[in-house]
Amino acid sequence: MKISHIEHIGIAVKSLDEAIPFYEEILGMKCYAIEEVADQKVKTAFFMAGQTKIELLESTDSEGPIGKFIDKKGQGIHHIAFAVDNVNEALNELSSKEIQLIDKTGRKGAEGLNIGFLHPKSTLGVLTEVCSK
Repeated sequence: MKISHIEHIGIAVKSLDEAIPFYEEILGMKCYAIEEVADQKVKTAFFMAGQTKIELLESTDSEGPIGKFIDKKGQGIHHIAFAVDNVNEALNELSSKEIQLIDKTGRKGAEGLNIGFLHPKSTLGVLTEVCSK
C-alpha cells in the first residue's frame, strides 16, 4: 500500500451553519462543497488548506456515527484520511497485517470517493480512513 497524501481531516461539528462561518470569516477559507451522505447519516462541508481538505461533519441522526461521537467526546477532530491507489487492496493488505477494520471492503463516501475505515484500537487511538477515486 502506498499513501500519496493526506486526503482530508474530518472534524465533527454540531452544526455546519455555525461552523462554516468560523472557517470562512475567521480563518479566511472558502467552503467549496456541501454534501449529504445519507447512508452514513452525515452532512459534510469541504474546505481546502493547501493541498489538504478539511471535512466538517454534521450528524443528520443522533444515532449515526457522528452523533454518537459528539455525544461521547464533543466536537473536534474525528478522523484522518489518507489517499491510496485502491481502497480494497489497501484494506486487504492492512487486514493481512492484523489491523482491525471497520470496513472490510470499500464503500461510497463524499465527493465520489471509495472509502474504508480502520478501527482506532489498531491505529494508536486514531480513527483512520483510506480513500481512492
